[in-house]
Amino acid sequence: MLSQLPKIHDPRLLVGTETADDAGVYQISDDVALVQTADLFPPVVDDPYMFGAIAAANALSDVYAMGGRPLTAMNLIGWPNGVIDYEFMGQVMKGGADKIAEAGATLVGGHSWDDAEPKYGLSVTGVVHPKQVTANASAEPGDELVLTKPLGMGIITTALKSDQVGEDTIERASKIMATLNKDAADAMMEVGAHAATDVTGFGLLGHLREMTKGSHVGAEIRVRDVPVIEEAARLVETDVAPGGTRRNLQSVAPDVDFGDLPETDRLLLADAQTSGGLLIAVAPEKLDALLQALKKRGTPVAAHIGRCVEDPSGRIVIRA
Repeated sequence: MLSQLPKIHDPRLLVGTETADDAGVYQISDDVALVQTADLFPPVVDDPYMFGAIAAANALSDVYAMGGRPLTAMNLIGWPNGVIDYEFMGQVMKGGADKIAEAGATLVGGHSWDDAEPKYGLSVTGVVHPKQVTANASAEPGDELVLTKPLGMGIITTALKSDQVGEDTIERASKIMATLNKDAADAMMEVGAHAATDVTGFGLLGHLREMTKGSHVGAEIRVRDVPVIEEAARLVETDVAPGGTRRNLQSVAPDVDFGDLPETDRLLLADAQTSGGLLIAVAPEKLDALLQALKKRGTPVAAHIGRCVEDPSGRIVIRA
């Protein structure tokens, strides 16, 4: 499908579609480049306000992953005309508007359409210095890998649909998903990271593979150090996992050496996240400074989960 699109040859396009990065980056002057992205999805929680906040945080995250600062945002919302009261549509957009304001960006409009099921997200424009872009394809051998939110959101939101999860877990997961990656990005830019990506629909392993393939490095992950919401670990033991998570695992399997890791742990590493954290590749001598900066800003977690290694094939090895 994508092969039918024309190849873009523009020296001002600093990040395009070649490396499956989080957003496009287009240089407009010596010290300013635009960061552009769009993302939307159907509800992951029942509360319409919280759904809007989560969807907005998720869309804004693509700008943060590139080391950028969001400037403007536009609503993208599909709604079943005459089926669900428009009051709920307003609550969704209010949740999004509050997150946009928290990010210091400006809501400038949007677009809506009649849809069989609700969908909401944003088109976001940000700025970044052309020489400070943290693309996903610039990791180096020896870089340490740090994650800023725990895994398990896909499993928990799937369990929510069948009433298999308690209110406390829903509240905790919702708070994590609605947390902006602004503080994580600020810490990353303060220290100076080589590469970053946000962990969303392709799961930790899927987005890490994009990083390793694009950077022509390998990676080693210590599964014991990967943070996971406790309830998600319990749920996956009862065979609760979204279809996207299972497809993720199937997709990454040829590029991952799992050893004797149980299937449940493999699913957690591949779990399709909504508004996940940043996965940051940083030079070893800057690791401690990054972890301290993340903890100072109070990111959900600041987990050192592995490192990049010499391996042009992009292979990922999971260790105990």
